[in-house]
Amino acid sequence: MSIATARRPAPPAGPAATGRGHPLAGTGTLLRFSLRRDRVRLPVWIAALYLTTVSTVSGFSGQYGTAEDRAELADTLSGPAGLAMSGPEHYLDGGYDYGAMTGHQLIGFMGVAVGLMSVLTVVRHSRTEEETGRAELLRASVVGRHAHLAAALAVAALANLALGLLLAGTLAGLGMAGVTGAGSLLYGATSLGIGLSFAAIAAVTVQITPFSRGASGLALTAVGTAYALRAVGDVGPDALSWLSPIGWAQRCYVYVDDRWWPLGLHLLLVLGCCAAALALSARRDVGAGLRPPRPGRPAASTALSRPAGFAFRLQRGVLAGFAAGALLFSLMYGSILGEAEDLLQDNEELRRLVEELGGDLVESFASVAMSVLAILVACHVVMATLRPRAEESAGRAEPVLATGLSRTRWLGSHLAVALAGGTALMLLAGFGFGASGAASADDGALLWKLPLSSLAYAPALWVTAGVAVALYGWFPRATAAAWVVPAYAFFTVYLGELIALPDWLSDLSPVGHVPQVPAADLAWTPLLVMTALAAALIWLGLAGFRRRDLESK
Repeated sequence: MSIATARRPAPPAGPAATGRGHPLAGTGTLLRFSLRRDRVRLPVWIAALYLTTVSTVSGFSGQYGTAEDRAELADTLSGPAGLAMSGPEHYLDGGYDYGAMTGHQLIGFMGVAVGLMSVLTVVRHSRTEEETGRAELLRASVVGRHAHLAAALAVAALANLALGLLLAGTLAGLGMAGVTGAGSLLYGATSLGIGLSFAAIAAVTVQITPFSRGASGLALTAVGTAYALRAVGDVGPDALSWLSPIGWAQRCYVYVDDRWWPLGLHLLLVLGCCAAALALSARRDVGAGLRPPRPGRPAASTALSRPAGFAFRLQRGVLAGFAAGALLFSLMYGSILGEAEDLLQDNEELRRLVEELGGDLVESFASVAMSVLAILVACHVVMATLRPRAEESAGRAEPVLATGLSRTRWLGSHLAVALAGGTALMLLAGFGFGASGAASADDGALLWKLPLSSLAYAPALWVTAGVAVALYGWFPRATAAAWVVPAYAFFTVYLGELIALPDWLSDLSPVGHVPQVPAADLAWTPLLVMTALAAALIWLGLAGFRRRDLESK
């Protein structure tokens, strides 16, 4: 006697059975998970950018209440330094109302901040996931090959869309002269276009290098280059501004002409970069980059057996990237120094401001540009100082410190790279600025004057490193707050004079205490005080690191 047993048919084998046939499978789930992870981070970013914009625009009416005040400001900004720090001169034509002031003064500044948010968001949810091994684990299930990248781009797009809509709606409701509803909608669209452009650029950089720091560095270099091209193009050849996504947004001439067609350039860039990123992603292994790491030597050098040499080896790639960026910025800024002299003959208001500063027009512009270069170098100082945090989080610090190497020597080696590297970068920028400026302005004295002036910013960089190491020593989970120092410095340098920021707010930034050399005389007291403050913060950070537990893996 036999019994017939009913059996279910075996599930089909292959990709269709696992759901992994589509390269975007699981994108929606990853998107929701990424938004859940960034439920605090992204709202803070959006709120900070939103409140900065709205508060600045709202303050225009109180600071420049009359047409004469606005005309005087427009006359001041018509110089090379003003245009390089704000935007193209077309905004100054006609009546410089509050709408024109908003587009002229805020698009460039906010473009850098929006680009920073977009780059960090894409890298965090794509390359960082691969570097930590989480992406490989998820791809072993039903997650498609391009799902992480698509989800990361979607998160960045949603964040930028939310910011753009908030800005458009709020600015339109302010009821200020010249701040129209159509112009506000275009302003929100320019913010969205800039954010999407740099998010797409970051999607390409994460394919190149296997490390999140390298991907962020490449993408942030693109942000800085875009700002520099915009600044030089607004003063010199206009064609340079058309090479920059920030320049495209400014040439929409928000609240002046309300041109929408330059946003098409953002769309083309986004589509091109996304297509390139997907194509490049299919040509590499998970966790790897298109640029393979070079094989090491059979035997380690003597320098690698010492803490300082090993720390330098870990950070030399980022240092080289910032060196190239600092040199590029300095050469660009120096190339327009020669045009500053011609404006003195026609701009009486700018002449008065320069006389108050105590130097000629070339030196006053050089002092402003030097502050911007110092902020760029401060970003490297923060990255280099916080490298031990990455080593600790990845579990690489614990086995190193299990040897005879003390905590102070290990952390101090990375700190030495940050302090010495930041000072060297500032000096390199000074040499590039001086060489290019001397040729442009036909003033050989700038060859030595600008490099020496750049060293005045070294104590401010040391204070920045001190804040970062103090946070790492005592509050390692709050080390991201160290980025507030260069971000706030950029805000005070960029918008401090335009919105008449009170002196006590400017003094909260270390850069605000640096004498405005070479336009002003060098004062040693603030430099010595900042040096002492940096030493105290470094001691505090080292003491905290010696007393707390390591993050174990």
